[in-house]
Amino acid sequence: MMKRLAVLGLTALLAAAPAFAATGAGAEAVDPLIFRLAIFVLAIFVGYYVVWSVTPALHTPLMAVTNAISSVIIVGALIAAVSGSGQEMTSDLWISKGMGGVAVALAAVNIFGGFLVTRRMLAMYKKKDKPGAPAAKSGGH
Repeated sequence: MMKRLAVLGLTALLAAAPAFAATGAGAEAVDPLIFRLAIFVLAIFVGYYVVWSVTPALHTPLMAVTNAISSVIIVGALIAAVSGSGQEMTSDLWISKGMGGVAVALAAVNIFGGFLVTRRMLAMYKKKDKPGAPAAKSGGH
């Protein structure tokens, strides 16, 4: 597994090498979009292998962490959605507000879906009542 991860990581790094090498001294400046795209592609490879190498026992705690990260993302998305208050509505501002709204919607789906999956996974670990056994009495009056 680690060998496959190392080979894939090296392949991704070699694919992104021109973007990183062009940032050195004496080189022409690389387009920031290409540079960010190379980082994004590397993040996809790393994320894929990190997620698929997790043991099933860790999925529930990782879902809780994912929900926490999504809550931070939704704060940034809300800031992007309300950016430029009191300014003239230019096309760039509309794009910013629209992308912020889309990010809020996607992060909300991720948060609520994460809670549903976490609840379902925790229910798998609960002890099941035996049929015919008397129900447990509550201790308080």
